Amino acid sequence: MRSVILGDGLLGSELEKQTQWDCISRQKDNFDITKPDTFCKLLETYDGMVQRAKYDIVVNCIANTDTYSKDKQTHWDVNYKGVAELTDFCNYWGIKLVHISSDYVYANSSEVPSEEDVPVHQETYYAYTKLLADAYIELRSQDYLVIRTTHKESPFKHKVAWIDQLGNFDYVDKIASLIVRLINSDASGIYNVGTKLKSMYNLAKETTKGVKAALAPPLTPHNTQMNLDKLNNI
Repeated sequence: MRSVILGDGLLGSELEKQTQWDCISRQKDNFDITKPDTFCKLLETYDGMVQRAKYDIVVNCIANTDTYSKDKQTHWDVNYKGVAELTDFCNYWGIKLVHISSDYVYANSSEVPSEEDVPVHQETYYAYTKLLADAYIELRSQDYLVIRTTHKESPFKHKVAWIDQLGNFDYVDKIASLIVRLINSDASGIYNVGTKLKSMYNLAKETTKGVKAALAPPLTPHNTQMNLDKLNNI
C-alpha cells in the first residue's frame, strides 16, 4: 500500500521517521489543504495517458492547533472545510483517509467516553471545527480512520505543567507508534488513541527535571480521559 503523510509538524515528522512514508509539507511542497487544486498536483500521477491516484492511503496531520484562538475563519478553513474537500477527493480516487482528530472533542462529555458516546466539545473554535470534520468524514467518507488523541513534544518543553489536567496523552513517539499500528492493521472507523491515564504534570516529569506543578486555566479541559478498549483490542 502506498501511503503519504500530509504535514511535517511534530506528529507528521515522527510518523515519517517511523515509517519512511512519503511526506508532503505545507511549506516545502506548497501544499494548501484549503485549496483543492494542490491535491491534484501532489496526490495524482499518470500511467501513460491515464490519470490515477498516487497513493492508497492519505494520513492527514494538518490542522490549526492554535487551540484558544478566537480566529474562527482560520479554524473553519483548515480544520473543517479543508478536511471536507480532502474527504471528497479521497472518495473520488478510492483513497483511504486517515485523519488526526483530537481528544478535545470529548472535553464536556461523559467521564470516560468511548467512540460510541456522544462527543461534547470544549468551547473553542479548535474543538468545534475538529468535531465538525469528524462528523463530515463519518457521514461522507467511503474508507476512513479517524484518530482522537493528543501528543506532546519530548522532552516536555515548558517549565510548568498542569497537575489537574488528566488524560491519555503521551509523547509523540508513543502516540505515533500506536497510529502506525492501527494503519498497518487496516483499522477503520473512529479510534481513541492514547496510553494509561496520567496528569500532564506526571507526564512532564518523565522527561524534564525541575518542572513545576500548577493548576490549569479555567478554559482548559481538565479531564480528557477516553475509553481505550477498542484500541487495546487491536
